[in-house]
Amino acid sequence: MTRSKLSLKNLVKAARNILFITCLIAGCASSITPTYTKEEITTAIQDIVKSEYKLDVKAKLVGSTLWIYIPVEDLIVKSDKPEKYIERFAIEQNKSEFNDDSLKLAYLIKAVPEKEMYQEYKYNKDVLAKTNHIWTVLRRVIFSIERLKKDEPKFYYLITADIKNGFEIKELSYYLDLKKVSYEFISFGEYQHRSIQDVNIAPEIVGDKEGAHLNYKDITLEDFIIEQIKHRIKLKFQKPEVDKNVDIDKEIIKVAVYTIKTYGFRDFSEVELDNLVTQNKIILNRAAVWARPME
Repeated sequence: MTRSKLSLKNLVKAARNILFITCLIAGCASSITPTYTKEEITTAIQDIVKSEYKLDVKAKLVGSTLWIYIPVEDLIVKSDKPEKYIERFAIEQNKSEFNDDSLKLAYLIKAVPEKEMYQEYKYNKDVLAKTNHIWTVLRRVIFSIERLKKDEPKFYYLITADIKNGFEIKELSYYLDLKKVSYEFISFGEYQHRSIQDVNIAPEIVGDKEGAHLNYKDITLEDFIIEQIKHRIKLKFQKPEVDKNVDIDKEIIKVAVYTIKTYGFRDFSEVELDNLVTQNKIILNRAAVWARPME
């Protein structure tokens, strides 16, 4: 399984592309059930998924974060037509954190000789269909409480866990982003950059039908901002969205500015960038960040 870790991480982007587009089509055709209260959300999701799709999931609301745990088997399978992509950069470190009221970004990203790589795995279509059902139900429930915005969860954490092979694909989304992509205020490509995907490999996932191994917590906007910045940096350089000769510091600044301004985030004094390859450090105060255009 360790050997597969990089391939699993590369798989996430393509997998969610297929999954969420399908989900939007299915979800738009779904009827909206009567409004649920905040206290009914988890039970409603579990009951609807069970009654309509014969699937068992675990939903848990922690503060303003709704967690949904989806236990499956054989989450991915070997692809008969591996997807080709070009490797141009090595990401050896990609760290974001808040220290007091400073947002600190430390990164070790190096250009490497271009090399053709292949994604050897694909999402199991049967599991894809199951996860699609959960997305459809989630949208039905949360959209039905739209008029009760004060009670609506702010973050959704979907965990699709392969309890046979011991790994999981995690996706963290913000409620306004989900609504915006559903009503086409933002593109799916932009939503994919805003929705944070990651892979976790751990022995305790094996056989865990209840999600007992998870560390359930309430996600804050600060948590989401730092995770999205790391996610956007990974997308920018892993399956590269930029040329090999690009100014890496400038690209990191673009990511930070875009993310901060997208969510109207002002609860910080400065952004500090630390390029661990060149030892170059850049500090932008809040006014400088907000003065920059979104690119």
